[in-house]
Parts: sequence; C-alpha cells; structure tokens
Amino acid sequence: MSEARIYLVDDNDGFRDSTAWLLETAGFEVQAYASGPAFLEAYAGERHGGGAHCIVSDIRMPLMSGLQLQEELRRRGIGLPLVFVTAHGDVPLAVEAMRKGASNFLEKPFSDDALIDAIRAAIANARNHAAEAGDDRLARLSPRERQVMDLVVASKPNKIIADVLGISVKTVELHRSNMMNKLGVRSLPELMKVALGHG
Repeated sequence: MSEARIYLVDDNDGFRDSTAWLLETAGFEVQAYASGPAFLEAYAGERHGGGAHCIVSDIRMPLMSGLQLQEELRRRGIGLPLVFVTAHGDVPLAVEAMRKGASNFLEKPFSDDALIDAIRAAIANARNHAAEAGDDRLARLSPRERQVMDLVVASKPNKIIADVLGISVKTVELHRSNMMNKLGVRSLPELMKVALGHG
C-alpha cells in the first residue's frame, strides 16, 4: 500500500513526529500538519489524483477540533476516510464522530499495529464503497446491516456499535447475526475478506 498517502493532523509535536515516522516505516507517504486549518489550506492547493488517501486526526485540538474538521471536510465535499485518535475522556466525542461518518477511532495509547490496521481498513472500505460493486452478497444487506458490518470490520465491540448507531446491544447482535448469515460467513476473518473485497 505504498501508494497510500496519510494526512496526519495533530497539535502534539512529539506524537505527530513519532506517528509520521511509524507510518512512513510501514510504507505510507505521510504529510503532517499541526492543525486542521493548516491541513485544509495545504489540501486545497494540491492536485488530487486517484490514489488512496486517509486522514488521521486528533479529536481535541486548539484552533479547530477534530469534529469541526470533520464538518468542514463534509462542507467542502472532501470524502477522505477519517480515523480519529483520542484520549480516554474523548470517547463520547469519537462515537459522535463515527455517527457522522468517521471510519474508526483509536483510544490512546494504542499499538502501532492497531493504527496501521485501522488505516488499511479505512482505505479498503473507502475503495469498496466507491466501487459500488464487488461481491454481490453485499447488496443483500440492509442499510443498517451494512453499518453494523463496517463497524465490526473496524474492530468495534457490540457496545460501541450500539452507541454509534443509537440502538441496543441486543439489536446489534440481531443485525450482526443476520448480516453474517446473508454474507455466508462464520468468522471475523471471513467477514473481513468479503467486506474488503477479497471474498
């Protein structure tokens, strides 16, 4: 996935530098910014081809919060997948962000692999949605089952999925069971293959 460009937005210099180094080591191209406005200004001046891109952003920042950045991206019609990183106390904000379309959130401290996996899943999901084709089985899912599938693929437990979608855990379990049956999968690895277009 060396063609993937990651836009890293975080006001913490140490975290930004170490995370940029990690992602570059993993084969990503990284452009790092200390604030949402700095990213938006740079992005507006770029030429955008068909490469795979993803934004990794902190939730709580001065000048412009992660949620404000998300709103501005939506207003400008910038549909890049967005992965939030957040401190423990900001989890409710991250849940709100996922309700508004963020791909995933990771609670600090998180492992290197967790971040890399979240980015790869976000990019793969974005490609899958953009294609609007792929595996015919996905067309069998209801809109709610598709939402549940995306969150399961993002490694979210049922309780977080319930919070994001505003439904009960029991309802999540029902949608999850229906979704697995419709897709003809029995395990998370099988589901990942179908959801990410390799089924």
